[in-house]
Amino acid sequence: MSAKFERSRFFRTCLCCQPSLADPSRRSFLGSALATVGLGAMGVTAVGPGARAQAQSGRGRIDVHHHFLPPFHVDAMMAPGRRMGAPPPKWSPALSLEEMDKSDITTAILSIVQPGTWFGDNVEESRGLNRRLNEYAAAMVKNHPGRFGLFACIAPPDAQGSLKEIEYAFDTLKADGIGLLTSYQGKYLGDPSFAPVYEELNARKAVVYVHPTVPACCGGVAPGIPPSSIEYATDSTRTIAHLVFSGTAAKYRDIRWIFSHSGGTLPFLTSRFIRLAEERKPAHLPDGPSPEFRKFHYELAQGNTPGQIAALLKMVPVSQVMYGTDYPFRDGAEVNRGIADWGFSPADLQAIERDNAARLLPRIR
Repeated sequence: MSAKFERSRFFRTCLCCQPSLADPSRRSFLGSALATVGLGAMGVTAVGPGARAQAQSGRGRIDVHHHFLPPFHVDAMMAPGRRMGAPPPKWSPALSLEEMDKSDITTAILSIVQPGTWFGDNVEESRGLNRRLNEYAAAMVKNHPGRFGLFACIAPPDAQGSLKEIEYAFDTLKADGIGLLTSYQGKYLGDPSFAPVYEELNARKAVVYVHPTVPACCGGVAPGIPPSSIEYATDSTRTIAHLVFSGTAAKYRDIRWIFSHSGGTLPFLTSRFIRLAEERKPAHLPDGPSPEFRKFHYELAQGNTPGQIAALLKMVPVSQVMYGTDYPFRDGAEVNRGIADWGFSPADLQAIERDNAARLLPRIR
């Protein structure tokens, strides 16, 4: 079976449609003990001098949509009762580095895959898994200087646990930002219960990267069409609209947001949201939603066809567009072709592939 076919099968069923509890034996994680484990034991080998020189040159691309999939996370997602579909593509730190070198990617910002760490039935499991994942990725960052960054994972429905993990991620692990999913079992990112998390992120002027997941409402609406083909992009649009129309984005203005896949279907639906604001006249949107949409950043993984790029650039300036691959579900060659075919100017190309991300991520810069 080809790797491409395996990628297409992964996560075709959604967690929200399979509420069965996981095998309790899967719920024991090492948590902070991973910080004391040698890097070699984690399968994270040291970077060579050639790769280090490339990373420190500051010339290559910065990939803000690059997943890591350690075996213990796969085990948690595939635990009995969760039925997450076929296993994910093969992944290792070495494979990430190989792909990065092939696609002229200097630095990849690591983030976890959907459905993340919140399975809705065990707070302690989620906290332990977040900690273990963040420490694993931080070890990759440390052991491969200049090659990786980290969007640390949290679970906003667990506000107390999220606040502790945010503190640990930024102050101890030196994460570059926080990674969120578009929704958590029906709660979108404008949900008022997430306010304590946003208050902390706003105070830290944090970068928040958002990746789609299968929504609770509709994991298989069109027969034969997997959620990844329609629902992921649509869930990005739902959560962006929710952030804007709920007033969350306006209230927490110091959070810097990055959304996946060229904003999903948002660029194609702007007229509907403009009309909605005209009808409702929300006080926090005196000029409609478009100024809010323009403040966000959007990366080009699976959003790099001519129509997608054209629509995105009608909504936002080049300064808000970033480079992303969606590895290991896609490779850099796909987005590289899309960007090349569009024919950006050298200045715009430099901004998209590196400078816009470097501006947001000081440690990478």
